[in-house]
Amino acid sequence: MSRRDQDDRALFREATRGVKPLVHDRHVASAVRPKPAARFARADRGVILAESLESVPDDPTTGGGEEISFAREGVPAAVVKRLKRGQYRVQAEIDLHGLTVREAKLALKTFLAEATSSGARCVRIVHGKGLRSGPRGPVVKQAVGTLLRRTGAVLAVVSARQVDGGTGAVYALLQS
Repeated sequence: MSRRDQDDRALFREATRGVKPLVHDRHVASAVRPKPAARFARADRGVILAESLESVPDDPTTGGGEEISFAREGVPAAVVKRLKRGQYRVQAEIDLHGLTVREAKLALKTFLAEATSSGARCVRIVHGKGLRSGPRGPVVKQAVGTLLRRTGAVLAVVSARQVDGGTGAVYALLQS
C-alpha cells in the first residue's frame, strides 16, 4: 500500500472516530409487490399523438437529410443566397440537441423573443439530424421548421453550411 493510501486511511479513521453505525430496527418487508405499470409508454403515446396533431403534415422542407429553405414574400433572392453562403454574421445561437419537441419549441420561442428584442439579425439554430428519432424521422427538425415558418419575425430560413452543422442546423434571418 502506498504512502498516500495509508495517509488517506488514517485521515478517514480520524474523521470517523466516535461515529456509531445506524441501527435498522424498523425495516418492514412488503410481502406483495405491485404489478409493474408501463406508465411512460402511455405518456409517450400521448405526447406523440399531440405532436402529430400540432405539426404540419408532409412539409417538404423538413425531411430527414433534406435542406430547409424558406423565405417570406418580398425577401430578395440575393439575401437568401447570402444567408445560404453564411455571409451574415451569426449574432446568437441555440443548440436543441437532446430536447423533446415540447422542450425544443419552448426553448426556441424564448430564444427568438430574446434575439429579436436584442436586435439580432442572423441566428443559428442547431436542431440535429434526427438520427435517433426512429421511423418518425427528425421530429425536432420538423418542429423547428414549422415554428420558424409560423413566426412573423423570421424573414428567411436556410440549412446551415456544412461547417456550421449542415442539415442539422439552420440560419434564420430576423426582422431588425
